Amino acid sequence: MFDKVLVANRGEIAVRVMRACEELGVDTVAVYSDADKHGGHVRYADEAYNVGPARAADSYLDGEAVVEAARSAGADAIHPGYGFLAENADFAARVEAADGITWVGPASDAMERLGEKTHARRVMDDADVPIVPGTTEPVTDVEAVTEFGDEYGYPVAIKAEGGGGGRGMKVVESADEAEEALESAKREGEAYFSNDSVYLERYLQTPRHVEVQIVADDPDGSVTESDVVHLGERDCSLQRRHQKVIEEGPSPALSDELREKIGEAARRGVAAADYTNAGTVEFLVEEDPDRDPAEPLGPDTPFYFLEVNTRIQVEHTVTEELTGIDIVREQLRVASGEGLSVSQDDVELEGHAIEFRINAENAADEFQPANEGSLETYDPPGGIGVRVDDALRQGDELVTDYDSMIAKLIVRAGDREACLARSKRALAEYDIDGVVTIVPFHRLMLDDERFVDGTHTTKYLDEELDRELVADAQERWGSETVDAADDDEEVTEREFTVEVNGKRFDVELEERGAPAIPVPESGGSGGGQERPPQATDDDGGDGSVDVAEGGESVDAEMQGTILSVDVAEGDEVAAGDVVCVLEAMKMENDVVAERGGTVAGVHVGEGDSVDMGDVLIVLE
Repeated sequence: MFDKVLVANRGEIAVRVMRACEELGVDTVAVYSDADKHGGHVRYADEAYNVGPARAADSYLDGEAVVEAARSAGADAIHPGYGFLAENADFAARVEAADGITWVGPASDAMERLGEKTHARRVMDDADVPIVPGTTEPVTDVEAVTEFGDEYGYPVAIKAEGGGGGRGMKVVESADEAEEALESAKREGEAYFSNDSVYLERYLQTPRHVEVQIVADDPDGSVTESDVVHLGERDCSLQRRHQKVIEEGPSPALSDELREKIGEAARRGVAAADYTNAGTVEFLVEEDPDRDPAEPLGPDTPFYFLEVNTRIQVEHTVTEELTGIDIVREQLRVASGEGLSVSQDDVELEGHAIEFRINAENAADEFQPANEGSLETYDPPGGIGVRVDDALRQGDELVTDYDSMIAKLIVRAGDREACLARSKRALAEYDIDGVVTIVPFHRLMLDDERFVDGTHTTKYLDEELDRELVADAQERWGSETVDAADDDEEVTEREFTVEVNGKRFDVELEERGAPAIPVPESGGSGGGQERPPQATDDDGGDGSVDVAEGGESVDAEMQGTILSVDVAEGDEVAAGDVVCVLEAMKMENDVVAERGGTVAGVHVGEGDSVDMGDVLIVLE
């Protein structure tokens, strides 16, 4: 087993991996950005190294900085968690080539075969795994999209090669939408995965999302089906804008015969790809909208390969609760050469488990992510059958530079009915104030007929759920947001951080009733980090943006990253025109002009990070 593992991630998944290491007697190393210097994963690790500024591209996605941190710490392995560099085959190859450091994951060549979706489709097709009708080569022009739509019918899905979780996917309802959707999918692919290559698939009308967790090893140097162990399936059909919010296992919709067919297809496909370590094979299963909830989908139900996630999944916890198998521990065993501790005959699924993503989002406002906040109250539930994976603690500030997840609540019981009842109890106990969350939405779903019956599809939330019910749930059960100004006693935090060769050493002092710490005139507040000055016009001003009389500024409505700027100085724009595209919490947001005018100033560029209220464009 390894001596020291660097976890190339943040938040709850970093803590989850570190806990597995702790139980194995393995030391842990955290990496952190400037925004995460007080992160829970930093507190948990044995040591921590700064890898750059808040922007992910300059820190968590900086492969060279991550490997250098591992060298500095003397780590002999790197575990990527999920997201960031976890599915980056080039980064995996970099780690594999680093002397004395082991990659905890599938081999980089297997990641490349399955990580790019067109490659994966060819592999699965050759292994006799059903695939959705689509292209097996990337598409580059709009004519390919419209020709595909003419042949297979609309809607058509355009998907980024390196995508996942709905990122880099656009749905085309007609030929008129093809050009804009193609450019948007390519732009997201480049922004998220440094790969603007896209492919096409027929967009299924009534799909369920069912995925199979696998672990695999190659003790003889090549992978056969007997070397691949599937740990049952998870149903992830409850999604908003292709992002999962609730996952469960086993699927309430599958018959045992269909479940076995899908599981064996996953084993077959993974073996054909010569894949080792942990991974997830995702499928789309066609739901029958007229099905009696008491009659599960039979063995002749069509199902299609969707993609392979060449990493551990957010919802791996569901499988762990059903099987009792620590999947992270199996990852470490395979990577260290100790091999799997389980065979297919050892796998037994008991009971039912559901995972609820506790995101800092307002479900009543189209799941809008929170821009700020602190956990004034944070008291997670407990009791039999209740697990909480988190990294934040009461008093922590919400970091909004990355994703919106605060925690994951996983509930297990003897059957689905008992699991739903226990989930109601656990969610009612989850006490969070200071930050808006989707706990009220989760509580609503536990009384929702379609979800309780298990007949929902991936489109249910976006197309069918009554929005008024969500608003009512938010009003009834929503978290309280606490205004820091209401605190009667002034608290001054004095923080001293020293970094030697990138390694962090902290001293923190909190004083109540003490005078505020003076700061330079350039800005900032007592004890806090100064934010960089906002982009300015060419007059060399003090960081503010002047708007001429009669003019108007177009401001950022949330913190995020500029994916594209669609206007230039001197352009004429009309009310409703898109002036730039802002990425926030894994979603593209068009920034539009509220009124027409002439562009007098452009104050951001592609790749810039902005905060809520920053001036993006000035019109006159």
